[in-house]
Parts: sequence; C-alpha cells; structure tokens
Amino acid sequence: MDVFHSVAQARDQLYGCAVAIGNFDGVHPGHHRLLELARELSRPRGTKAVLLTFEPHPAKILSPDFAPPLIATLPRKLQLLEAEGLDAVVLQRFDRAYAGTSPDDFVMRDLLDGMGARDIVVGYDFTFGKGRAGTPDVLARLAGTSAKVHTVPAVTREGLAVSSSKIRELVLEGRVGPAADLLGRPFVLDGEVVPGRGRGTKIGVPTANVAPDTELLPAAGVYAVRVAVEGMEGTVGGAANIGRKPTFGDEELTVEVHLFDVDANLYGKRMAVAFLQRLRAEQRFASVEELVARIHLDIDEARAIAGRQADLPLVTVQRAFAN
Repeated sequence: MDVFHSVAQARDQLYGCAVAIGNFDGVHPGHHRLLELARELSRPRGTKAVLLTFEPHPAKILSPDFAPPLIATLPRKLQLLEAEGLDAVVLQRFDRAYAGTSPDDFVMRDLLDGMGARDIVVGYDFTFGKGRAGTPDVLARLAGTSAKVHTVPAVTREGLAVSSSKIRELVLEGRVGPAADLLGRPFVLDGEVVPGRGRGTKIGVPTANVAPDTELLPAAGVYAVRVAVEGMEGTVGGAANIGRKPTFGDEELTVEVHLFDVDANLYGKRMAVAFLQRLRAEQRFASVEELVARIHLDIDEARAIAGRQADLPLVTVQRAFAN
C-alpha cells in the first residue's frame, strides 16, 4: 500500500481512482463499508482504491480543547487500512490554512485535478470545506459528470449506528467488550515498556509498565488482555491494570501488564495490548496481602478469558510514527 503525505505528492499517480474520504479513526465496520465500495468501483477500470484522510485529526486544529482522544495511533491506522486491501492512502496535512479551503477548491483542486478521482465514496454524515459547508449533495453537484459520488448509509449493530464517537465512549467507560463488538476486534493500546517502581516484582507478580502512544485509555480497572511483544511470536495472555494504585497511595496514572508465563527483560520493548474484558474496577485494599490475594484471582480469571481468544492476527507491534 502506497502512502502519500499530501494530495500534491500523490498528483498524477492516482488517475481514475475510487477515493473514500474521512478521518477513519479506529477503522470500524462503518469504515469497512466505504472502503469495500471503493475497491469494488476501482477494479473494473483497473485503477486504485484510495483513502483520503487528514493528519492531524481536524478537531485538534479547529477545537483543540474538545478534540477526542484517538482510538488508534497512525501506524496502527495504516496497518488496519492495508489489511482492508487498499492500494493507497493520502495523508493530507490539516492545518488552519487547509481548514480554509472552500468546498469548490476541495472538489476541483484536490479530488478531481489532484487525485483524478472518478468515484468518490463518503458517509451519510460527511461534511467538508470551510465551515463544514459541504455535504454529500454539494459534493455531487460540484463533481458534476467528472466523478460519481456514492453516499453510504450508517452501519448498525443491534440498532446502534457504529461510530468512532460511540466506540470511544465505551472504551472510556471500561466497556471494552461492547467496544470490540462495534470495532469488529478488540481495542488495542500501543506503547513502550518503561521502568516502573518494581512493586509488582516485590509482591511476586511482575508487571511491564507501558508508556502509551495511544491517546484513548480505558477506564481505571483490571482487564483480561492479549499482548504482542516486540521480538516475540504471536500474542500472549495477560492481566492489565490501569489506575493509580490506591492501596499504595500513589497518584500517577499507570498502565501495567502482567504477562502469563513470560520471564524476560522487557524494558524498551514495544507492546500492543488488546483489551478483551474488564474484570473489575480499581479498588483500595486494607492490606498488601489482601491485594495480592485478589490479584491472583484476577490472574486466574484473565488467563481463562485470554485462552479463549488466542487468534488475533492484527494485534502486532507497531513502531512509533515519524513524520
């Protein structure tokens, strides 16, 4: 899959393409539908199926105080898009200047002239251009006979529209099981193992302290997980704790993972942590002994859950992205 870092960089290389447009945070089943249609439309012509997306997320520029935490890092997003069978992704830099692009310029300059699009695929709620003045109807009018616009309706699960916003909400609440139902796979946190305080080792339950690259974090609590570790094959089961360790009076929020049947120095290793199920909320215990007893119960439960979900092909280690 080719990755272009602007429409200008992709110029003259995508002529005749079918392009889907959007932020595509998380690459969920609603996004799958758009990408599937782009592939179907491009194949009879022998042209490319492309995604035009924006980096950073427009909300980070337009409303930084209200910008949502992203479900996936950019490397994770690109991995998921490549798995969709796309030929190319255009990562258009989004800044204040680009936010001022008129709907006419976006369609004529970027889509038709810059990318040579012949089919344009968007979601039912797509908006574009300065002040979000463009809609699918405006897009179709501006494209005229040069390109055909295809508007895809919402994808639903049990009557609920699948959206990045709803997935974020579920993860933030710690409801990682329902979030996985909407995502089509478990939520994954990417990060690097860094030194911690070593308390896990002292109480007989060593943990890897993960500095997350992923912006979105599940609610504080204990989770059953499967983990990909840099330099190791496949994934291993584990139990993760997100929280401030109230039993010890700590204030710093940490992400710690105990890996089952792994005895290795993991400092500096990259990890991908797939959250399978929340076991309990964070608790303060009366003593360290009471905490340790509960941790062992958590480990037994997490081991059983992780053992039932060993096949997670997209849970692989991703490097931090360098522009």
